Amino acid sequence: MQANDKSIRAQSDLQWVERVSKLMDTQFRIGNFRFGLDPLINLMPFLGDMAGAFISILLVYVMARNGVSRKVVILMLLNVLVDAVLGAIPFIGWAADFVYKANAKNVRLLHEHYYENKHQGKGTGILIAIFIVFLLILLLIFGLLWMVTFWLIDFISGRALIY
Repeated sequence: MQANDKSIRAQSDLQWVERVSKLMDTQFRIGNFRFGLDPLINLMPFLGDMAGAFISILLVYVMARNGVSRKVVILMLLNVLVDAVLGAIPFIGWAADFVYKANAKNVRLLHEHYYENKHQGKGTGILIAIFIVFLLILLLIFGLLWMVTFWLIDFISGRALIY
């Protein structure tokens, strides 16, 4: 495949990603409020969340195969992860799906990458920051589990203080 063919394919794929992103996040309008199929699909518990996440990951994959930088891929996957985690929370997730538009954010990242030369590089700093945050969350969870375990031991033995 020649360089010109790759450029045409990348441009075609970018247009496809933009169309699907619009359909998922901003296709419909009520007053000044825009929304897409994503929050409507996510009204189906679990299956809707999985379908929305799958479509978002597919959009990231399409752009990754066209040579977008690793840093952009990481940022895009973070947007998808935040959208999926927020969407998985009952009731709150349904409202969040109308507000947090991961696909639209990812298209904005792509435009910044291709047209403004932003987000270049490997994204190692982002990966390190994610690892540190993940480690801190794990430490917090283990600390809470440790405290609950000792409280249960004290409660079972009759030494727990109940306020």
